[in-house]
Amino acid sequence: MVPNVSESAASDHELLSYSDCCEPLHQGNKRADTSEDLMRSRYSAFVMVLTDYIVKTTVPAQQAFLDTQAIEAWAEQTRWAGLEVIKHNPKVDKRHAQVEFKAYYYEGELGSPRLSAHHELSTFVKIKDSKASSNKQVTGESWYFLDPTVTMTLTQKQPCVCGSGEKFKRCCGPFI
Repeated sequence: MVPNVSESAASDHELLSYSDCCEPLHQGNKRADTSEDLMRSRYSAFVMVLTDYIVKTTVPAQQAFLDTQAIEAWAEQTRWAGLEVIKHNPKVDKRHAQVEFKAYYYEGELGSPRLSAHHELSTFVKIKDSKASSNKQVTGESWYFLDPTVTMTLTQKQPCVCGSGEKFKRCCGPFI
């Protein structure tokens, strides 16, 4: 049996409605508490074709390199069937986490669809960010997806794309 979106909660996640789970993230009213929460909200964004959210939750240095038209077309053309989180490693190192998952979808004609799965091990990085809020500077940390498909010209000794101040080779380099 393939889990559907509402059944896709891992054993340590309770089942939540869209308004209690992803909607506050999609609307920018809340930050994802964990990399798994961000990954789940990104899956929901693909299902709902929320391309801006998908871009916004990718590492900021990679956002300009994303093909938003291709992302939107893929999301629109895919008949999503559910999400299964296989494993969440919340602490790969001091700022990285990984989520292994399968996103199920249907291929083929409507009369004879074949169930397929996109199996991925995604890496996320926690980045310090700040926002102006009613005359105050609010600083916090947010999770971002580290997209291994984005082509960027980098050397191993350059500052990391996540803005950590570390060299790329010692920070996000091993993941992309």
